[in-house]
Amino acid sequence: MDSPFPRLMIGRDHLQPEGAFAQAQAEFLDPDRATVAQLDRLLAEKNAGIVAHFYMDAELQGVLTACLWPHLHISDSLLMADRAVTMAQQGVRTVLVAGVDFMSENVRAVLDAAGFALGGPQPVQVLRLDQRPIGCSLAQAAEAPAYAAFLQQSRTVPHSLHVIYINTSLVVKALSEQELPTITCTSSNVLQTMLQAAAQLLDVHIWYGPDTYMGNNIEVLLDNMAQMTVAEVQAIHPAHTPATVAALHGRLHCFAQGACVVHQLFGAQVVEKVRQFHADALLTAHLEVPGEMFALALQAQAQGRGAVGSTSNILDFIMQALGVALEQTGPQTVKVVLGTESGMVTSVVRAVQGLLRQHARTDVALELIFPVAADAVTVAGDSPLGIVPGPASGEGCSVGGGCATCPYMKMNRLDGLVELLQVVGERDLQPWYPHPTLGSLTIEELMSWGTRPILAMRHLQRTGQLSAELVAAVTQGRFAGRARDEANSASRNET
Repeated sequence: MDSPFPRLMIGRDHLQPEGAFAQAQAEFLDPDRATVAQLDRLLAEKNAGIVAHFYMDAELQGVLTACLWPHLHISDSLLMADRAVTMAQQGVRTVLVAGVDFMSENVRAVLDAAGFALGGPQPVQVLRLDQRPIGCSLAQAAEAPAYAAFLQQSRTVPHSLHVIYINTSLVVKALSEQELPTITCTSSNVLQTMLQAAAQLLDVHIWYGPDTYMGNNIEVLLDNMAQMTVAEVQAIHPAHTPATVAALHGRLHCFAQGACVVHQLFGAQVVEKVRQFHADALLTAHLEVPGEMFALALQAQAQGRGAVGSTSNILDFIMQALGVALEQTGPQTVKVVLGTESGMVTSVVRAVQGLLRQHARTDVALELIFPVAADAVTVAGDSPLGIVPGPASGEGCSVGGGCATCPYMKMNRLDGLVELLQVVGERDLQPWYPHPTLGSLTIEELMSWGTRPILAMRHLQRTGQLSAELVAAVTQGRFAGRARDEANSASRNET
């Protein structure tokens, strides 16, 4: 039976797309050399760095990955901010962010915390590729009244901790931090964050949001852990047993009204087609996908033929599977279903071809399967193929005729990047800072309060422990940081 999904065969020195969607993706993986040279020259002249997300437009990613300038980085959202700091430490004074607005906010906030604030001794400006607001359905869900009401419930429950997904605006992080002890998480560390919190705070109630699918999937993971042996659980987290995991599950509260407009496409119809046509393929699924796709990939993961997690986790799994194939003799084809945004294709292709060239293998290939409709393209007269990824209706994707591409990410365009770089240093550009859109926060309060949940996660990543301040905030039933600030303010007023 012919697959209903587009596919891309990745060899050492060639790409073989099947289906219009795969053709459109492959078109941008061999970028125009003059454009690459122009971008390299501009970046060097302006001493600028670029941080971009995995889900970025394939045309833009194709050019970025072909550039020689060292201060370029494509990753998931948290690592974008880390690499921006590294670039600043190496002397870059302008960082361009190719992503949605909460990613720009994270970059700005982390740069400020690292000593690179505007007005400081080593100022680094942050610029966005598009001056229009670049939204995110998840971030918007957390700004809705329903999310504020969700957090209000926590104030009636002792020993509550707010675990908020990094894919939210800085203003939501700030307002949450003012009212409730808050720590951010990513799709790769959300489970460990919750397990560590329950290890240090035995009766903690965790309030997680805004991604409903991820919350549901975490509940499934906890339920599965509660059925494991003690040794199996402690291999995941040494402080837990099946009983403590089951108890944590009972104290986990997940927001019920938030979803990514891309990942929600991976529903029951897609899963049925994957089962029917690609039962022999390795399966990957982002933690944000609906339960049907998550369950299928989780089952495959338990059998050693799948992965669930973040974009980085998915890429790591693909490369590990390819590494296993390279240990075999004779022709090998690794088939992988990509259960996340199709922008991942650029990083997958670059990594796969790099490894195949390193091993000098022409008889090994990776077949990347896009679980989307083959006609998920838009007619475009200025494209050599006459088509580009994504439907003309933008967000109007569907399982029947849509695509796994984020309409917000695609607002970052190659021509916008080039035009912006051309004027850096030639005329004054408005330095970008996030603006308070909710409540009565000043920019200073926004940067201070909004950064704290991120720094709390940094502490956890660095030490393996929740900070003493965060633990005290939860156990005392109030936010210790807020009380401290109020006490300091009162003291200053008295003097």
